[in-house]
Amino acid sequence: MKTLGKLAFAAVMGASALALTATAASARIVCNAEGECWHVRNTYNYEPTLGLTVHEDNWHWGHGDHYRWREHRGHGYWHNGVWIKL
Repeated sequence: MKTLGKLAFAAVMGASALALTATAASARIVCNAEGECWHVRNTYNYEPTLGLTVHEDNWHWGHGDHYRWREHRGHGYWHNGVWIKL
């Protein structure tokens, strides 16, 4: 019985470590209507009226698309070249 308990404990610890790793690595790319894109480390719920599009971290714009990177830390969004903090 002790061996089964140890195995169950090890399985739970392994699953927890995997879940924490997967959560820490998640990121998104957000773009606005002006073509300004930036990375976010957390999942945010942006108001639909802001006109932002959230993509997976591996998203790339296509040839001929007119986007540009504008990185910034913190919770907010770019609008016409100005960082708006939320």
